Amino acid sequence: MKHIINLYESINSTARNNSDCPPVVLPEEIFFTISIVGVLENLMVLLTVIKNKNLQSPMYFFICSLAISDMLGSLYKILENILIMFRNMGYLEPQGSFETTADDVVDSLFILSLLGSICSLSVIAADRYITIFHALRYHRIVTPRRALVVLMVIWTCCMGSGITIVTFSHHVPTVIAFTALFPLMLAFILCLYLHMFLLARSHARRTSMLPRANMRGAVTLTVLLGVFIFCWAPFVLHVLLMTFCPADPYCACYMSLFQVNGVLIMCNAVIDPFIYAFRNPELRDAFKKMTFCNRF
Repeated sequence: MKHIINLYESINSTARNNSDCPPVVLPEEIFFTISIVGVLENLMVLLTVIKNKNLQSPMYFFICSLAISDMLGSLYKILENILIMFRNMGYLEPQGSFETTADDVVDSLFILSLLGSICSLSVIAADRYITIFHALRYHRIVTPRRALVVLMVIWTCCMGSGITIVTFSHHVPTVIAFTALFPLMLAFILCLYLHMFLLARSHARRTSMLPRANMRGAVTLTVLLGVFIFCWAPFVLHVLLMTFCPADPYCACYMSLFQVNGVLIMCNAVIDPFIYAFRNPELRDAFKKMTFCNRF
């Protein structure tokens, strides 16, 4: 977010006086390379689902939603680097109207990536819950049409929230609301997971074992959530520390890792497609078929 970056730069000199931790600066080429890889990988996921009718089911629609979120996160950094390059070459007026508008659009992509990831993981968790405990009625409850309607509502709400957050990003209540959304949504997902696994354990004791494919999907979702928390939580913590204790030496020392936290966010988009391919045999086979068909 432009507000976060600018605020970080403005308090950096003050915080440096209170901390012995110099800011960690990473080459822009690292961000750009990881972002390109993230866009290509998630684009491949989308193309694989689109080209294979066997994968056009609600579960894979939700996976595509998460892939779009990851791709937006990578695209954000690519566009930001392009804007910086044009500004350094003199094609953009610093702090001009066009650059300000472009920054707002790019920042909206960043916020949309986070909100879309949280909502996509939530709906995938709900889908896994229904798959495990309402397997006989799953195809009547979760239809492709209903799945698409849910995704349309989710992304409409995410876009509205993203625009609102970027518009009022200079206000502290907006930053608090933005950072509070992260733990609240994750708490909901974790509670759903806990309930799901406790019921699965109880159900397995009373009856036969649950279908292995359904439990594999739940485990895959757990891995995705773990990677998401690992990659995004440091940035959310950075925003909180920068808002409430920017001059504290310990907070300033952590905030010196700002660019490292940014790399972690970019890595999330690169890791997720590998999780899909490793944990899902159908998607893995579709990847192989599409790759070999394109070669020949």
